Amino acid sequence: MDGSTSYKTIVSYFPDSLRKLISKVNCEELDDVMEIRIRAGGTLYFVFPKRIMYLLNDGRISAKYSDNAYIATNNVVSEIIERLCHYSVHSCSRQLSEGFFVIENGVRVGISGVFSSSEKPQLYEYCSLNFRIPRCISGCADEIFSETFDKNILICGGVNSGKTTLLRELCRLNGNFRKVTLIDERNEIACVHNGIPQNDVGCLTDTIVNTERSYGIMSAVRTLSPEVIFCDEIASNKDSEAILNGISCGVRFVVTAHGRNMQELSRRRDIACLLESGMIDIVCFLHGSLKPSTVREVIRLGNSN
Repeated sequence: MDGSTSYKTIVSYFPDSLRKLISKVNCEELDDVMEIRIRAGGTLYFVFPKRIMYLLNDGRISAKYSDNAYIATNNVVSEIIERLCHYSVHSCSRQLSEGFFVIENGVRVGISGVFSSSEKPQLYEYCSLNFRIPRCISGCADEIFSETFDKNILICGGVNSGKTTLLRELCRLNGNFRKVTLIDERNEIACVHNGIPQNDVGCLTDTIVNTERSYGIMSAVRTLSPEVIFCDEIASNKDSEAILNGISCGVRFVVTAHGRNMQELSRRRDIACLLESGMIDIVCFLHGSLKPSTVREVIRLGNSN
């Protein structure tokens, strides 16, 4: 299956009984699996691009939920959390306050549950886990790499359209021969673990993780002298202002934003600010979830040569 190393990493965090059950699943049936989700008091299910499959008590998987579906207990979910914390929950307060872990091979684990009411809230009761298998699609940016090289680029699309995957690949291509800084606010692109990016983002790429995009951009411009800065999911006017300031300092930017067309982008004040500045050269729109990381349309703005 694709991402088999990441799949083995995920299974290694499961309790022995669940690991034995899930080992009965035919790996060929898990080709292209995107997520493995476990819900306390509910089932374990696999999320694919076009379907969901449930784990059954006999080790088979089924597209139909039934009485034979495997049901995870609270203890199963709690034991997985303990394994993620290496049996030291107190040492993982940051991860439990942010609601996610990043583990080996670029796997990101999201957690839902009950947050404490303390000054620095963190999860203390756990409802569900979402293991996301990273998809590094080598070659998905080849067609637009030369077309967009040395331009300020805005990559846009809807949910699950592959914006992050395309951004990661463009970062890798640029970062293999020029100075690049990746601002990875939620550690979703490089998936840094023990200081080392688990995903290939380029041998010359510096990565700034777990800080606000705007702060990371300003820090990179001041201290790392990047030729290009990459960042994901522009979400505020502060982000846009930091990008415009960086461009004014001579840095190129490749960024993503949620939006399926120019009309949707123009309704967002943060993105409209970027477009109206005249500093964005190209806007790329992606096809969508059925053809992730593929470009549907390239719009060259008036300032693009």
